[in-house]
Amino acid sequence: MSSNIEFAKRLKKVMDYYQLSAAAFADRIDVQRSSISHLLSGRNKPSLDFVLKVLEEFKTIELYWLLNGKGIFPKEKDTSPNNIDAIDTKRTPDITHSDEIDRIIIFYKNGTFKQYSPEKYEYEKS
Repeated sequence: MSSNIEFAKRLKKVMDYYQLSAAAFADRIDVQRSSISHLLSGRNKPSLDFVLKVLEEFKTIELYWLLNGKGIFPKEKDTSPNNIDAIDTKRTPDITHSDEIDRIIIFYKNGTFKQYSPEKYEYEKS
C-alpha cells in the first residue's frame, strides 16, 4: 500500500465525490468519526475492516485504486439502491397483479410534477 498521506488523498477524493463530510462518511460506513480523522491526517493506516466497509458501501471504488492509486475512480456509475440517479426510469415495471392503475405521477427535479390518469388519458400539470 502507498503512504498514509496518499491514501488520505484518495479517501478525501471519495468523500468529495459523494459530497460527504468526514462525520457523514464515518456514519455511512459505520465507523467512529475519530477513525476518519486519523486516516485523513495520515496518522493511521486503514484496517482491513475499514477497507471492506468502504468497498461494500461505495460500489464505484476499486480496491487497488483505494489501496495504492492504481486503477480508476469512479469505476462505474453508482448503482447502489441509495442512489436515486441510478434508477432506470426507461424500464417498464413488471406488473403481475390484477390491480388497475389509479394514476401515475412524475416528479421533476425543479419541483413540478405531471399526473396522468388512465380514465382521462390526459395530464394535470403543477
